Order: sequence, then structure tokens, then C-alpha cells
Amino acid sequence: MKKTAFLIPLYVWTAVFVLFPLAIVVYYAFTRPGADGVVLSFESFARLSDPMYLGVLLKSFKVAIIATLICILCGYPVAYTLARSRSKYKLIIIILILLPMWMNFLLRTYSWLSILENTGLLNTILVKMGLPKVRFLYNEGAVILGTVYNYLPFMIMPIYLTLLKLDESLLEAAADLGANPVRAFLRVTLPFSIPGILSGVAMVFVPSVTTFVISQLMGGGKVPLIGDVIEQQFRVVNDWHFGSAISVIVMVIVLVFMYFINRGDVENNGNGGRILR
Repeated sequence: MKKTAFLIPLYVWTAVFVLFPLAIVVYYAFTRPGADGVVLSFESFARLSDPMYLGVLLKSFKVAIIATLICILCGYPVAYTLARSRSKYKLIIIILILLPMWMNFLLRTYSWLSILENTGLLNTILVKMGLPKVRFLYNEGAVILGTVYNYLPFMIMPIYLTLLKLDESLLEAAADLGANPVRAFLRVTLPFSIPGILSGVAMVFVPSVTTFVISQLMGGGKVPLIGDVIEQQFRVVNDWHFGSAISVIVMVIVLVFMYFINRGDVENNGNGGRILR
């Protein structure tokens, strides 16, 4: 039996669950109902020039970029500490990081409502301390917080797995050449971990752009993102053509982003985690 025969289930899966749904989306994006039936049209794409939709798209990328940067700033120290740690509790810490991912995404997001809402845990503590209540929910900050919380493990683990491969002899060589710990980190560890950072960025940024559950629950509908617009077109407005057009545009932007991320990852891997001079 040829080896390619084992790939047949993969081909079937890809065709049924990836290519076929994608073809449907593209079909609706480039067509509109006409007097003589469905006709080829770019009207749905022209509607995207509306400042309202452009503003929502830019806000979506703004939230995704901020959330991704926060995930890097918070996730890198955690990943670095875990990779360098020899503690017997290391496995327990990793399990605690991954534990929320074993729960339903919607449930994880709902849990923050009970903490941040007007009668939630934080405001209850503030009231008991004699302080005024704070409006934590239904703003852009709450959406960013929910995004960071849900996707932070996707930043930690790629960086952690990359740093595990760092050869200790490189750090010893840097020390022998007179590099202090900070300089060794900047010249050896950080460049070596770039592939992990890029993988984490891809795994955090892409779903952050298209999320709608977080913005609906923690934003209360007051911070609409492009995912909300797409969801409304399919479920509320029932305009599959416009919803598909938005989906195609977002998909193209994300694919371009993924191309540059993958290109940077390949270049770094090709250089063996290039060490800066």
C-alpha cells in the first residue's frame, strides 16, 4: 500500500470541513440576489468602505494587538521561569496554567462576570473597605482583560517549549566571554526564543481579532468587534452575503499576517535561533 493512501482521511477531512465551507463563504461573498436569481456582485465588499465598519475593524485589530502585547509581557517571564526552574512543583504549575483550557470557553468568560460585575466579588470587597464601586465591565479594558485571560496559555506554552531547547553551553560560553546575565539574556536567550514568541503571537492574535463571545459578555455590546458584526449578519440580519464578504476580508488580512509570522519563524529556525552579535 502506498504511503499516500494513509493521507486519504486527511484529504477527505480537509475537503469536507475546510475547503467546502470556505467555498460556500466565498460564493456568498461574491454574489447578491438579483431579479434573475443570484448574480456576481462586489456590492458586499463596497459596503465595507462605510466608516462604521472600518472603525470596528480597526478597533478589533487594536484590541488584538494590545492583548497580544500584554500576553507577551506577562507570558514571557512565566515561560522563562518555568524553563529555567528545577522545582519539583514545576509540573503542578504547568497543569495550573493549562487547567482553565480544559473548561468550556463560555464558562471561563462567564466566571469573570461574577468577579467584575457591579455586585461581584471585587466591588463587594471595595464596599466593605468603605470605597466606592468601580465599573469594571462593559468597556474596552474588560474586553482586553477577557482576551488576555483566555489566550495567555497559548503564549506561555510555545515560548516555554522553545526555551527548553536552549543549550546551556551557549549561556556558559556567553559568561566565559564576559557577558553578565542581562547581556546573556539579550544576546542569547531572547534571540533563541523568537520562534516561540512568533508562534505565541499567531496563536493569540488570530483568535483575538475574530472573537465575539468575549466582546458580547464582557463588553456588554458596547465594544463591538468585527466578530460581532459577522455574527450579527448571519444570525440577526440574515445577510449571508455581507457577512461572508467581511469574513473573506478578515481571512485575507489574517493569512497575510500568518505569512509574515511563518516567514519570520522559518528564518529564525533556519538560523538555528540566530544569536545576535
